[in-house]
Amino acid sequence: MQINHNITAMNTLRQLNSASTAQSKSMEKLSSGLRINNAADDAAGLAISEKMRGQIRGLDMASKNAQDATSLIQTAEGALNETESILQRMRELSVQSSNDTNTDGDRKEIQKEITQLKDEVNRISTDTEFNTKKLLNGSVANNANITSDAHVLGSVSVVDSDLKADTYTVTTGAVATVGMDIKTNTTGLDATNFALNTNASIDGLKLGDYSLEFKSTGATDTFDISLKNSDGVEVGVLAGWTAGGGDATIVGTRPDGTATKFTLTDPLAGGVNEGELAFNLNATYAAGDFEITNSASGTEYSNATSLKITDNNFEAGGLAFDLSVDSVLAAAGSSVIKTTNNALSMHIGANENQEVKLDINKIDTQSLGINDIDVTSQAGAETAITAVSDAIAKVSAERSKLGAVQNRFEHTINNLGTSSESLTAAESRIRDVDMAKEMMTQTKNSILSQAAQAMLAQANQQPQGVLQLLR
Repeated sequence: MQINHNITAMNTLRQLNSASTAQSKSMEKLSSGLRINNAADDAAGLAISEKMRGQIRGLDMASKNAQDATSLIQTAEGALNETESILQRMRELSVQSSNDTNTDGDRKEIQKEITQLKDEVNRISTDTEFNTKKLLNGSVANNANITSDAHVLGSVSVVDSDLKADTYTVTTGAVATVGMDIKTNTTGLDATNFALNTNASIDGLKLGDYSLEFKSTGATDTFDISLKNSDGVEVGVLAGWTAGGGDATIVGTRPDGTATKFTLTDPLAGGVNEGELAFNLNATYAAGDFEITNSASGTEYSNATSLKITDNNFEAGGLAFDLSVDSVLAAAGSSVIKTTNNALSMHIGANENQEVKLDINKIDTQSLGINDIDVTSQAGAETAITAVSDAIAKVSAERSKLGAVQNRFEHTINNLGTSSESLTAAESRIRDVDMAKEMMTQTKNSILSQAAQAMLAQANQQPQGVLQLLR
């Protein structure tokens, strides 16, 4: 028997301390409801759950961002709704004024109301804002500036919200070849091909050539003209030609319905004619146009072609965009289009670059093409009907675009809510304590602690047995 070292008591004390520590931790978890109260509780779990917590808070804020974006769209759409109502009234007044039962005085009174309505359209464009940010004055639309070594007239509007701010170079080649054999009053006129190649490209990517193909129908000297691109796809048809004197003149109708005329003077095979060659091609127009002119010696090439590059047929560096061009070109030349993307960035994700671009076109009388309408005459009123109808179509298209984005944001909000809920459940499994399980652990540790206290008392009594030996 030893009295200096009571090993039994020391062992019992260690067990008591262990049970007390475990009981203390259980009480901490039960009182906080968390399984991880500090890094020592679960180092790896803490790191994982903190990352999840950041994602959850980001998703929740992204949902709020999407809701704010929806409110912005609703503000803009509400203003456009009122603008469209004004335009409908202007069209109604134009129809009224076009009736010759009205006197000149009546039309002047109608014009007064139209003038006030135009002023209100401009006021809505200027004053509509969300959180002090103007929405309809063009400050959140896409723009483009053009510089060139050739003569440039006009401007270009880029109309795609995915367009990044950048600089693009538009290069057009000279006219390639002109070959034409005109035989008048000759039976069995040979079929003739006429090729015109613009070789247009942007940043070195070829857009395609256009060609006019003349086909004779025989002794009547009537030609059908088909306009094709480099892929052989027909994009327009013109019909009818007459030849007299030294000039070949072709008169027909453009694909857009307007009359056109081709004049070819003294054609030279293998090169550009010495006279003037002009043709027109219909395409979809964006807001604005530009012209490039550059004349070679003794040669003039007039091209009123309208090119349209869409996200369906042109892509440069992964950036797809809409670009409308009206060009006049004599020889090879190039232009630089520098685009500025002022579209709003709606951040709708928890991480970097998870955003949606939203651009809203300028909506005022100038951009709608109704700034100069005048219904004080019957002819002016007729013109105004068409102009206002076109303006209504533009506003409707803008409202449709905003409505589509708003619907998208509603789905985005739902998706963000689902993602946040799922991540929260995952974080809860890592951080939150299982109360039933922890109560069981706490009860066990409490019993062990009490038992250890009782055993420690017994162990401390063992040295007392030495006193019996001394009696």
